[in-house]
Amino acid sequence: MIRRLALLPIRIAKIAVRKALVLLGIEPAYVKALIKTPAEVHGGPKARRFPWPHRRLFGRAEKKAVVGLMNREIQQGNALVYDGPEESAYCAAFVDYMGGGYADAVNSGTNAVYLALRALDLEPFTEVIVPPVTDPGGSMPVALLNCVPVPADTAPGSLNCSVEQIEAAMTERTSAIMVAHLAGHPVDMDPIIELARARSIPIVEDCAQAHGARYKGQLVGTMGDVAAFSTMYGKHHATGAQGGIVYTRDPSIFVRAKQSADRGKPFGAVVSKPQYLTASLNFNQDELAMAIGRVQLEKLPRALVRRRVFAQAVAAGLEEVEGLKLVSELPGTESVHWFLMIQIDEEKIRCSNAEFAQALEIEGIGGTSGGYPFFPTDHPWYTDRMVFGSSDVPWANTDRPDLGREPFGFPNARAANRQCVRVDVHENLGLQEAADLVSAIKKLARYFCIEGKA
Repeated sequence: MIRRLALLPIRIAKIAVRKALVLLGIEPAYVKALIKTPAEVHGGPKARRFPWPHRRLFGRAEKKAVVGLMNREIQQGNALVYDGPEESAYCAAFVDYMGGGYADAVNSGTNAVYLALRALDLEPFTEVIVPPVTDPGGSMPVALLNCVPVPADTAPGSLNCSVEQIEAAMTERTSAIMVAHLAGHPVDMDPIIELARARSIPIVEDCAQAHGARYKGQLVGTMGDVAAFSTMYGKHHATGAQGGIVYTRDPSIFVRAKQSADRGKPFGAVVSKPQYLTASLNFNQDELAMAIGRVQLEKLPRALVRRRVFAQAVAAGLEEVEGLKLVSELPGTESVHWFLMIQIDEEKIRCSNAEFAQALEIEGIGGTSGGYPFFPTDHPWYTDRMVFGSSDVPWANTDRPDLGREPFGFPNARAANRQCVRVDVHENLGLQEAADLVSAIKKLARYFCIEGKA
């Protein structure tokens, strides 16, 4: 008892110090790292002494917007709605950012893809070219529309598709092409657009990971017929936990997307009486999410600058490293770096990408992983036709019913993914983090080098 009483002042002091650090915005872990001697790993001190920064996506401005909206509705005696003034303002701001066109905010990025495809009025059982590497939400909507998703391989050394692989996957039944600008790197669009226009095939741009990226001066999302954006919490700008946007410059496509987003309501149609024009579901977004999104959209340009500065510093630091290279943006493009892709030369480095990613984490680098583990057509929903019961629809109604029963080869995509180390990027990473990441990569390149090769 006496011992406990003696230790009480120390405990009180520790609590007081912790509270003071919180008020000052200093994490206790930083203080601990400052006091402790850096651990020895991979033949030397850890590359990163301090904790990797949190993103801190939402702040006081988002909180103020949400509280203000709630207070307004409470004072007026109203309920929170959808398709209200916050959504109108958000969509107008997004269209302004994109340089014109039409936008409809919906409740997820997957549903944005679904509605973008739905707006094209694709014939059932036709084929849609999809990326081989993407979030499953980027290809599942194709099958849910009774069309067959046909993946095309990526360009050599890349996780992005290219015109050669898309053309090789096309048939006379191809009704649309979907491209995904993965990791914030724009796809080489001009050849794909030329191919699509020659065959009168629409293009859907999946811009979930590429808000604000540019291809030859044009924003991604403005080059295809229609685009889908995700605004979930991990993306460049968010509307809360989930969200998405359907964007187009074609008013007729916008009308069809808007109608399908709200159970077929006759948006944009001249009707003699209220009626639902088509069967659909409710994909609407809500006003709370839109209040958050408006603040986030204002922050987006600054966030993209910080991401690019971080990535450019890493790229400059890795120019002379043997056995490893940073996958760079295509000439004439501006990437927005949702994550960095570090490519391992398998002839010079004696570890897998997963082992290298784990070693980076041990060195104090956050957000690392081996490759990008999303090959949607490898999964049972595709290989076992788990879409509409045991009907095998939509594949059963085509002249290629066995398509995808065996895993697709994808030699380019699988090689690129096997060699890729992913490092997530966010706008709270600065030049110090870039320097620490470069230091860790250089250190590990030496540690894992095959003697005489690197």
